[in-house]
Amino acid sequence: METPTRVLIYEDNPDLRISLSQLLGGTPGLELAGALGNCQQVDTDIPRLKPDVVLMDIDMPGINGIEGLKRIKAKNPSTSVVMLTVFEDNDRVFQAVCAGADGYLLKKTPPAKLLDAINEVKAGGAPMTPAIARQVLRLFPKPVAPRQQEDSPANLSAREQEILGLLVEGYSYKMIAHDRGISLDTVRSHIKKIYEKLHVRSMTEAVSKALRQGLT
Repeated sequence: METPTRVLIYEDNPDLRISLSQLLGGTPGLELAGALGNCQQVDTDIPRLKPDVVLMDIDMPGINGIEGLKRIKAKNPSTSVVMLTVFEDNDRVFQAVCAGADGYLLKKTPPAKLLDAINEVKAGGAPMTPAIARQVLRLFPKPVAPRQQEDSPANLSAREQEILGLLVEGYSYKMIAHDRGISLDTVRSHIKKIYEKLHVRSMTEAVSKALRQGLT
């Protein structure tokens, strides 16, 4: 039997914290590791609760979500952190991406999509709502001149370049599979190879590198 994915919530709004807890607690394959109103004790929370995925409110009193994210990644880099926010704030998005966020979602994301996002980040993806993905793209300068395919320093195949291009456009794994008529496992296999060739560990890093180097 597959081990459930342990999810820890940091959310200072009690109503949202309760609704997220109920959603996660009632979903097969997921296990609620905890639901906390702040991340003041984040340095001890993570080793104590051992989450696979953290849902992190970006705006909390005391230690905010960005600082909490930094602390988690400093000591537990393999723990996936998905930021939750009310607004599409350029500065906050940029800070979160630079601090190593594995995903970035609006709090109004429908429950089904939130659950998809947890599964996606656990599988190595970096879920973002389309609106947030567009914000991320605006944060990176356009390359002056895209490199020719044969000159790609990463030596990506034509299919890998296609898939990297779709990641840059904000496509999820499922959307890529549907768009290209391939299985989800095939998408994951291609993305794993892309990460290896680009020497990155997350979609945000892959997108950043692709935009800087004109790889798509």
